[in-house]
Amino acid sequence: MKKSERLNDMIRYLNSREYFNLSDLMAKYNISKSTALRDISSLEQLGMPIFAEHGRHGRYGILKNRLLSPIIFTIDEVYALYFAMLTLESYQSTPFHLSVHKLNEKFENCLSNNQIQQIHKMKKVLQFEVNQHNNVSRFLDKILKSILTESSCKIHYLKNNEQKSYHVQFFKISARFGQWYATGIQLNTNKYRVFRCDRISFIEEQGMKSHYSLDELIHHSLEIYQSEKSIDFEVEISAQAKDIFYKEHYPSMKIEIGNKTVVKGFYNAGEEEFIANYFMRYGHSVISVKPYSLKQIIQDKVESLFNHYQKL
Repeated sequence: MKKSERLNDMIRYLNSREYFNLSDLMAKYNISKSTALRDISSLEQLGMPIFAEHGRHGRYGILKNRLLSPIIFTIDEVYALYFAMLTLESYQSTPFHLSVHKLNEKFENCLSNNQIQQIHKMKKVLQFEVNQHNNVSRFLDKILKSILTESSCKIHYLKNNEQKSYHVQFFKISARFGQWYATGIQLNTNKYRVFRCDRISFIEEQGMKSHYSLDELIHHSLEIYQSEKSIDFEVEISAQAKDIFYKEHYPSMKIEIGNKTVVKGFYNAGEEEFIANYFMRYGHSVISVKPYSLKQIIQDKVESLFNHYQKL
């Protein structure tokens, strides 16, 4: 490990401690006593408030009222952080109270002019695919807070142009295809539900402690989602079509690759249309479909689409 990398790691390591000994640094970084002493001196020059306690049981301490000492990033780490931050530009809403423009300004204030020029050049030549999130989801921060505090919420939700009320404990926020989604359990029915966040028009955190712990909900989420009357499916696809699966799939399905390439999973009553629409995206790559009822729904959809274009 280079000295600059070691010092950077040492700053993070020591910021979580009140006291340390030379032997701690020597053991953790496999360095000699003289190297450890030189590193401590370098950390002090970087502004880390280290003081020494002398005597038989001498040790080093770090002032409690310190600010986090500056972290040193390599140029590759600067590039990676910058491009991670750029993804936020595609989101109309985020769970955080921040302005992406101001965040970008603050980030660039920490860089040299040469580094700023380099990241601006890289932005011009490196492109990555991002779905634009144009719909405003006003309550992402409140949903996130309720998840972290493991509390339940009363929400108003617009579904089929009708406003409905739900008592929900959320446990996951996800972004797919230009939309924010919040996953939770409806507490009066114990049913797993996914809500489109931009359709939530009201949210109120409930004071009572929730029924489930966060770890419990995450661990059992797939079991909660699968109803007793769920229908299993197996759809064989061509080997080349596995890329379609990797680009888009859902927790209720998995892919098995061997002599055959098969997408397996289940769907609950009322989700037949959704699953049929999903597999229509595979086009001629579908080789076989089980059960027959799912194949029939897909076939009816294809015929309906064909008839529609015949009338144009």
